[in-house]
Amino acid sequence: MEHNHSEHMKSGKSDMQMHGHNHHAMMIADFKKRFYVVLVLTLPIMLLSPMIQQFLGVRWSFGGSSYILFALATVVFIYGGWPFFKGLVEEIKTKNPGMMFLVGFAITVAYAYSVAIVFGLKGMDFFWELDTLILIMLLGHWIEMRSIAGASKDLELLIQLMPDDAHLEKDGKVQDVKTDTLKEGDIIVVKPGEKVAADGVISEGESYINESMLTGESKPVKKVRDDKVIAGSIAGNSSFKVKVTHAAKDSYLSQVVKLVGDAQKSKSKTQLLADTAAKWLTFIALGTGITTFLFWYLTGHSLAFAMERMVTVIVICCPHALGLAVPLLVARSTALSAKNGLLIKDRTAFENSRKITTVVFDKTGTLTIGKFEVSKVVSLNNDLTENDIVRLSAALEQKSEHPIATGILQKAIDLKITAPSAENFKAITGKGVEAAVEGKKIMVVSPGYLKEKNINLPDGFQSNDTETVVFLIVDDKLAGYLALSDEIRPESAGAIKKLKENNIKSILLTGDNPKVAESVSKTLGMDSFLAGVLPDQKLEKIKELQSKGEFVAMTGDGINDAPALAQADIGIAVGSGSDIAANTAGIVLVNSNPNDIVNLILFGKATHRKMIQNLVWATGYNVVALPLAAGVLYNQGVVLSPAVGAILMTVSTVVVAINASLLKV
Repeated sequence: MEHNHSEHMKSGKSDMQMHGHNHHAMMIADFKKRFYVVLVLTLPIMLLSPMIQQFLGVRWSFGGSSYILFALATVVFIYGGWPFFKGLVEEIKTKNPGMMFLVGFAITVAYAYSVAIVFGLKGMDFFWELDTLILIMLLGHWIEMRSIAGASKDLELLIQLMPDDAHLEKDGKVQDVKTDTLKEGDIIVVKPGEKVAADGVISEGESYINESMLTGESKPVKKVRDDKVIAGSIAGNSSFKVKVTHAAKDSYLSQVVKLVGDAQKSKSKTQLLADTAAKWLTFIALGTGITTFLFWYLTGHSLAFAMERMVTVIVICCPHALGLAVPLLVARSTALSAKNGLLIKDRTAFENSRKITTVVFDKTGTLTIGKFEVSKVVSLNNDLTENDIVRLSAALEQKSEHPIATGILQKAIDLKITAPSAENFKAITGKGVEAAVEGKKIMVVSPGYLKEKNINLPDGFQSNDTETVVFLIVDDKLAGYLALSDEIRPESAGAIKKLKENNIKSILLTGDNPKVAESVSKTLGMDSFLAGVLPDQKLEKIKELQSKGEFVAMTGDGINDAPALAQADIGIAVGSGSDIAANTAGIVLVNSNPNDIVNLILFGKATHRKMIQNLVWATGYNVVALPLAAGVLYNQGVVLSPAVGAILMTVSTVVVAINASLLKV
């Protein structure tokens, strides 16, 4: 039953795999079995029906034949109709009458009238129509459940990525344990070709790891000691050891599965519109059905004819296709997105991505690789060597995960410098860090801090357009600086070009210096740039763009950029990690690849287009079929039987399901 299929998409491998997958499999098997039982009974029912005999010009009636027909039709009515009666009761309980209510009502009316004919009422029974109606409805549901299972299969594949067992190393011995028993600090061994059993960092060995099913990155990525690995990724040709950083339930993959499941259950405005339309269609079906019956009966037609018109109207008006128009696409688009590194947390944000007119990019790690390398070290203090500048800077950056900090720490490792410990560490928002090192007040700050404090830049200071410079201040005196370079991503230029082709502006918004920002912006052909912007100022810049009528998407790392991400019409957080669920963004890009932002917008447009197509088809079909079912062309010889009504309704459902399955990223 389409309206509750998404309830079975829950996080946690065992729950979801066992409950969701088995539930769908059982329902598919149930509809299939009921369909075949009804199919076997259809031939004798057809042959014993007076209307069919009349149509064929034969007479096969014999003593008690009407009772045999009644008995066979009763089996079809009870056994074949059971799922619809069950659904009818559920819909009445929830005060939400819909497709099940209409089908249950229609077959009950047809059955009750036919039984009355068998036991003395004048007229012709509806048993063959009742039988074919149930047969076609069961077939339609069987096809529908298979479509829903297909739409959910991508999510099932994500869940199956998590291996059941892991090789735990304890006291020098390796033993196999269940993945869900692993905890932080455990050491696991990953053998060639195996799946990584938990999130962690490599503690020994190295390997090329395939993360394509998790991040959409097709090339295997080389991972060495201290590199992070994600549960579910596949090891290359060499084994390695991983120190576990999260229990299975907190792993990146579990969070992805939970996010996808939640997004599939969440309703956007388009779906709420479809739900409302389906509810109204139910009332229209009942109202039109009763009106049709009264019109034909009161204008002198037989009770049988009036009943047949009513049943056909009710069946043809089932909001089945309308009820499926959006949910099937929701399930498919959300799971497909996750497989391609786009995690949709907010369905409305995803559907609104088609409206984006301006994309605001944070520079580091999105348009650039985000891997800073120290290209220059300059000491301005005769008592400090260049190595001292690196050593003191590294002391402060040990607690930071910022790409600049990583670059400085890497320089210290390369020079075999041991960084001293830092005390009373604190961050100066958007401007740098400070701490006490070896009894001195040490600060590592941006050029913006010097400007704010009216500290003059050193004589002869020069930095090229692609360098980011940080200054070392010792006891409030400028002691030196480090210049770091960050490469532009090879994919960035193509992404900006594609945005331009789709009439979408691209703006660079960065805390970096204007020279670097201008260089990146010009190289990539962006529309404009805003440099030296602090996190709290980013929010104001977003507001400014919105006040000019722009529909703004903001990309950022989800921490410094949280206020701007929340303010933007669509917040897109870039970069993977276990903090996904905490991000304020409605959409998370697992890779920091700017091409994914373009793909998101184009996929959002494609999904919305499919939704509109499905809604137009589902409602348009009813607009045409309902008057025909009511008999408006009766005088022209066009009359639809309940069975033909059921065929049309099933065809409309199948069209919607096929259209949804054609959606591609």
